[in-house]
Amino acid sequence: ATTVFDSSAILLYLAEQSGQFLPAAADRGAMLSWLMFTASGIGPFTGQCVHFKHYAPEPNPYALNRYDFEAWRHWNILEAHLAGKPWMVSERYTLLDMAVWGWARALPFALGDQAWEQLPNLKRHFDAINARSAVQRVNELRERHAFKTAMDDETRRAMFPQNERLMA
Repeated sequence: ATTVFDSSAILLYLAEQSGQFLPAAADRGAMLSWLMFTASGIGPFTGQCVHFKHYAPEPNPYALNRYDFEAWRHWNILEAHLAGKPWMVSERYTLLDMAVWGWARALPFALGDQAWEQLPNLKRHFDAINARSAVQRVNELRERHAFKTAMDDETRRAMFPQNERLMA
């Protein structure tokens, strides 16, 4: 049995196992580079931006500035890359587009309501992925189940257990 973890590794593993959603061989290096950029840049900086904007127990101007700046910088690199291209690499939808889409869903929450206006190539890319039947099926599945969305004390303790140390 093979244990695979991390969303990017899982996407790559499943694509290789199924033979689907992989770019042409000539585009594999570019796909791997952009996949690592997404995993090591987009994800962490966007996640920290969200954390310090919405969940930190107290405002931290330095952290807010750093992570907002870096998230925008990384997303603007993807924005420029997608100019004139339907997909991240090659002329077809790949696992890389899935990886980018996973984070792009949070753009307005992370960067603010103006994010889509300032990132029109990403918005086009995001909308093209949302139009895919697989995404529509996922959204239908999500609508059939009730997920807790309240950020109450119980949720905060589960999401940020490290903050309990601040209470001591």
